[in-house]
This record gives sequence, structure tokens and C-alpha cells, in this order.
Amino acid sequence: MGCCDAPGLMPIEEAMEKMLSPIKPIQTTLQLPLAEAIGFVLAEDILSPIFVPPFDNSAMDGYAIRLADLAENNVMPLAGKSFAGQPFEDDWPQGSCVRIMTGAKIPTGCDAVIMQENTEVLEQGIQFNQTEVKPQNNIRPTGDDIKQGDVVLNKGARLTSRDIPMIATLGISHVTVVRKPRVAFFSTGDELKPLGEPLAEGQIYDSNRYGIKPLIENFGCEAIDLGIIPDCPETLKATFEQAQTLADVVVTSGGVSVGEADYTKDILEQLGQIGFWKLAIKPGKPFAFGKLSTAWFCGLPGNPVSAVLTMYVLVQPLLAKLAGHSEWKAPESIPATTRSSFKKAPGRTDYQRGIYTIEDGQFVVETTGNQSSGAFRSMSLANCFVVLERERGRVEAGETVNIQLFNQTLY
Repeated sequence: MGCCDAPGLMPIEEAMEKMLSPIKPIQTTLQLPLAEAIGFVLAEDILSPIFVPPFDNSAMDGYAIRLADLAENNVMPLAGKSFAGQPFEDDWPQGSCVRIMTGAKIPTGCDAVIMQENTEVLEQGIQFNQTEVKPQNNIRPTGDDIKQGDVVLNKGARLTSRDIPMIATLGISHVTVVRKPRVAFFSTGDELKPLGEPLAEGQIYDSNRYGIKPLIENFGCEAIDLGIIPDCPETLKATFEQAQTLADVVVTSGGVSVGEADYTKDILEQLGQIGFWKLAIKPGKPFAFGKLSTAWFCGLPGNPVSAVLTMYVLVQPLLAKLAGHSEWKAPESIPATTRSSFKKAPGRTDYQRGIYTIEDGQFVVETTGNQSSGAFRSMSLANCFVVLERERGRVEAGETVNIQLFNQTLY
């Protein structure tokens, strides 16, 4: 049966369109010291105010020469030295050379640097054993890396540990960034118990908040943990009202299925509106999206794998758009040959947990085992999702499947 034959289940592609189309990026900006800006999204382009390097410099430890002098004599007296931060600025007599270190400024008139391994120190001077030297040999020219006025990072880029030192080389001390989205989250259910307390009959530990919080932070957002909320309509409503005053997005775990004590959907209808509820995705069918009066709402299923999966697949792009992270890209699908069979019934896009390897340049994948939405060990073992199309049925070993390698947010 196809997805259209499953009443009430919305395809993922349609759900993503409904979620993302009304989202407008946050407009509030901050000017932060560069050292505090990692993980923030740029609110404006970074343009280089200088050339990098700002002067011609040596790529090697060696000797600065004039090629015309080398053509006359392969032994030259030493006229002086040029070190990083201490350039040679004296008169440079014809027929002589200058000792130079890596990164040091090239003396005026120099048109090549010969590395010290191709030289020999004699009493009468430096002997050059490399006679065929090309112009600009071992010289890094001004602006070789970055030209003055170059756009080095675009508005909408999220700053990484690789970007910060690059900006620092430009002498830029502060950057203008978008305020991080604030995400309030909580778990619902009388069966949930905080860590460190003994379990009573029928209780389980609340693990979902420990999966949701690092994902929120890895997505580049501010996480606001409101704890465990019992199955009490009044308490749940009060928590929603508090959450939307604190955050741009409210994320719940549990309470969106069809149980008698699942109040989240009813309260959302009182406080806002439901965009959709129930998706053609496995695991994670009872995912809900809507709008409170002052915040967006994402309701995750209570099963731990379903909660993390829907955060990763559905909530991550929403938060990226809200943050203005215009360079964010969905994980790429890669064809792989499966070593395992995968149980699958047509009707929902299935995200099964897999372990991929590369053999002879080709991707190979196998299952992590138990694919139950309550079995989180399968997520702990996995390094990719095996994404099986809605219409597809059981997969046998040897078939080709599409996999999505986990991005940095799941590591």
C-alpha cells in the first residue's frame, strides 16, 4: 500500500514544506567578541580589511637572493638576516644574500628564496647548490591567501572552530551575529522518573531530555530544560504558557499519541493551532507541529529513538531556518549495498539504524540489530540512517539502499 492509502499520514516532504514555509529568521543581532562567537550565525558578510599575508614573505628557512647575482656567482657573502617580526631593512649590497626564516618579510629586490638544505656555509660565504631557480621561488606574495575586500564568510554561515582563527588573521575583534534561537523543552508522563532515583513499579527513567538537549545545542540554539511534567492537564497547560514566554520554539517529548492520558494535543488546540499531527515516517509517526500564541511548537513521540530521529530529521531544519543559517544543508543520501535484510512494509518512509563501512571505494551497510523505537542501543551503535522509501517493502541482503551519514550534530 502507498502512503496515500494510509489515512491521516502526511508524507515527510509535505510536512517539511508546511513547517518551513511560515518560519521567518530571527532579526535580533548581537555584536560579540570573536572568542565568544563560535556556533553563532553571521548576520552580515565578513569582508577582509587587509591582505593576507600583508607582505611578501618566505615559505622556507633559507636565503633571499637576487637571481641576477646567482647568475654571476654561486657563492655569496651574508649581508644580514630577516626574521619573522624583524625584517632586514639595511642596505643590501649587490652580490650578497640575506639569511631569511619562514614567514619573514622578503627584502626589497629579492626575487627568490633558496631553502637552506640546498646551500652550504663556507668561510667566504654561502654556497648555493641549486643553480636553476625560478623567479618567486619559495616566496608567498602579498594577498596570496586573502585579498583586501574579499568576502571570506557569507551572511548566514554558522561560525565553526575553523572560521574563528581565519577571522582572527584579519584583525577583526568583534562580529555581528544573529541571536541564537531559544528552545524550551520538557518530557511528559507519570511513568518518567529523574535519574538517580529508584524506579517504582511501571516507571522508567527519562532519557529523552538527555538526547534532546545536546541536539538543540549542537543545532546552534539555546536549550531551556523545563524538566518532567506529569500527566495533569492544568500543570501541562501552565508549563506551555511558561515555555512560550521563554522561548521561540517549544519542544515536548511524549503526549502526542492516542493514549487516554495524552493531553498535549488538546492543550495545543486551546493555546494555539495544530499545523499537522501524524506523519508517514517510521519511527516517529505521532509527530506534531503547530503554533502557540508566541512560539512554535514541535511535539516529539515519547519513544527515545523516535524523539531523537524526529528532532534530527524534522526539527533541525526548522531551527536552522529560524537561526538564519542559510548555508545549512540536509544530510546527503548515498547509495550503499546492504549486507543485512531490513523488515519494511510500504506506507511510511523508514529510518532504520545502520553501520556503514567503505570497501574497495564502495559504501556497504548493515543493520544495528533491534530496530524498535524503544531500543536506543541501536542509535548508540549506528553511524548512519538507512532511509527506505515509502513505497518500498522488505529489503534483502545485496540490494542497494540509500544511507544518510550522521552529521556533526549526532556526534
